Amino acid sequence: MIRCMRQHLAALLLLSTASIGLLWATALHAHEVRPAIADATITEDAINLQIELALEGLIAGLDLSAVQNTNESELSGMYDRMRALEPAALEQAFRGAWPGLGPGFRVEAGGQTVTLRIAEIRVPEVGDPELPRDSVLILTADLPPDGSPVAIGWRAAFGPLILRHANGGEDAFAGFLGPGAISPPLPRSGGDAEGAVQSFLRYLVVGVEHIVPKGLDHILFVLGLYFYSTRLAPLLWQVTAFTAAHTVTLAVATLGLINVPAEIVEPLIAASIVYVAIENLLPAHSTIWRTGVVFAFGLLHGIGFASVLGDVGLAQGQFVVSLIGFNIGIEIGQLLVIGAAWIGVGYWFSRKPYYPWISRVASVLIGCVGAWWVLERTVLA
Repeated sequence: MIRCMRQHLAALLLLSTASIGLLWATALHAHEVRPAIADATITEDAINLQIELALEGLIAGLDLSAVQNTNESELSGMYDRMRALEPAALEQAFRGAWPGLGPGFRVEAGGQTVTLRIAEIRVPEVGDPELPRDSVLILTADLPPDGSPVAIGWRAAFGPLILRHANGGEDAFAGFLGPGAISPPLPRSGGDAEGAVQSFLRYLVVGVEHIVPKGLDHILFVLGLYFYSTRLAPLLWQVTAFTAAHTVTLAVATLGLINVPAEIVEPLIAASIVYVAIENLLPAHSTIWRTGVVFAFGLLHGIGFASVLGDVGLAQGQFVVSLIGFNIGIEIGQLLVIGAAWIGVGYWFSRKPYYPWISRVASVLIGCVGAWWVLERTVLA
């Protein structure tokens, strides 16, 4: 028993040491291209776009569709220098570049291209110049008086865009637009507010999709839990602990009470996959220890879930319902993964004498993928 605990403690110590390294490494590689976030408010006669983005990239002329990291661009030096500009200077630079940038913001209605104008620019004070600075750009325009729906997008070089539009009742939209993509037609105001049931179902689907098929890292973590034991009880304890933990941090992070940058959370989630895979290979198992570790990792994954929900946004006036729907969707996604693992592997092989080798090989593969993601999200970022 003592030897078992030493093995678990040694593994946890290695992960803790790696975590400190990850915090340091991510601080050095905080130049990843992130999507801008735009909130659209469309009335019968006007549109208002509030966009949270790094103005520096657009002013410097970076092609954010061609790079994953701003350091990959030949113009990265200019981009980095602009990070050190005072708010007034950066705003002035953006307004000066607007004649060339303006046509890149696409708003179409009634077969016409709508011309946007700057209503306001909010630039934060200079912080750490090594980190991105998110400004708020508010654009507005008059719409043609035909009541036609509105499509929104922007120039491919501006990079990816998360667009949110919540004033269209059942036609509320929240989606990820790749570089150069344009949204589906969005209605103008006048529809009824989205109901509780509609919000619940919409965010339930978002939660499921975040696991299956989009959440490969969470899928591998859940598979790591599955291959821990052929017995049902340990799996139920782990899934319960994981669910309880990520439910807590998902709610707390969504309320804005905690805020951990994705540059830190994502590598640590990858590291949690490695840890679970390694522990599956240890000769002795302690369900209590394992459940506690999974609970701790659940807190971490909950922060990751919250970042996704923060990007998509919660339905206006339906905070609790949307949060519950998203969380239940996450659980459905996890159950789908466990069910697929049982149908594909457990049902056929769990009683075979060689099943432990299947579990070990699967755990090794899961650990290798997780280790690669740790490198990719830190050293190679």
